[in-house]
Amino acid sequence: MKQPPRQPARRSATSVQLLTQFGLDHGLSAEHCLAGTGLNWQMLADPGAEVGSEQELQLIRNLVVALGHIPGIGLQAGMRYRLNTYGIWGFALLSSPNYRSAASIGLRYLDLTYAFTRIHLEESGDEAALFLDDSALPADLRSFILERDSAAIMNIHRDLTNTRLVLTQANFRIAAPSDPTPYLEWFGAAPSFNASNNCLVFPRPVLDLPLPGADPQVVQHCEQQCQRLLTKRRVRTGLARRIRDRLLARPGHLPDMESLASELHMTSRTLRRRLEEQGTSFRQLLEEVRQALAEELLATGLNLEEIAERLGYGEASNFTHAFKRWKGVSPRQYRRQ
Repeated sequence: MKQPPRQPARRSATSVQLLTQFGLDHGLSAEHCLAGTGLNWQMLADPGAEVGSEQELQLIRNLVVALGHIPGIGLQAGMRYRLNTYGIWGFALLSSPNYRSAASIGLRYLDLTYAFTRIHLEESGDEAALFLDDSALPADLRSFILERDSAAIMNIHRDLTNTRLVLTQANFRIAAPSDPTPYLEWFGAAPSFNASNNCLVFPRPVLDLPLPGADPQVVQHCEQQCQRLLTKRRVRTGLARRIRDRLLARPGHLPDMESLASELHMTSRTLRRRLEEQGTSFRQLLEEVRQALAEELLATGLNLEEIAERLGYGEASNFTHAFKRWKGVSPRQYRRQ
């Protein structure tokens, strides 16, 4: 089963709380919702509780098995994700001067949200689009997670601007549902299904909308808090730390998992299993290392082709696409900033 890329080993338990309550409201028991997650209500009662991304995925799987026959069930779940459920990340967005700035901060610290899709913003002509990459999601959970994350985006916009995001187009890679009504009601437009990508397209001037809660001092403080929290959640121990340190030690020669497993005198299957036990994966660790190295290399005089080569990307365009996922801006924009 494929895991979402780059998800931190730990995340706030708020999303699990929301999803469990969602299951209860649809007639499921707490035991049914949390089966196989290793979680219980007592654990979730702690306001500062954190869970593993794989635990939330198991909860989602339980919901999909029980409720997946209901059209737009992921949209219903996503409607519960309001900006005030995201903690300091949500305050950072609320305090931003305009929608563009809020989007930039939001995407830069996307790992502090509950999204499993990897989201980035693109601007072209008179339009802007938020793309949701679901390529690494487990196939059986893809529709639910895509619906949930898309609905959450719509909610966040409404909470930021006190207006509904008017879409000019909505595309989804998933198959057309038996009943598209929930999509029409939530997105205000008939989406295209079986598309080549997932994206929510809206007028570009929306990005320049001033936000009513703008406060430069507060947003700066919140962004510092976001950085500290993200660093804390990415702290690695045990085998995961050894592998991360090994990858960082030779940035120009990043090994594949088979080679690394051989160095550690174990099979790649054993390595994969042990990393899963720590709530991570080789791919996730490699992404973290590539991101850290990319930020350092962009501060040097190396061009994008040289940086891409050192990070193991065949083409500079592949590196640029990955960097946009990480930071919400292109490498050139990041270097200028």
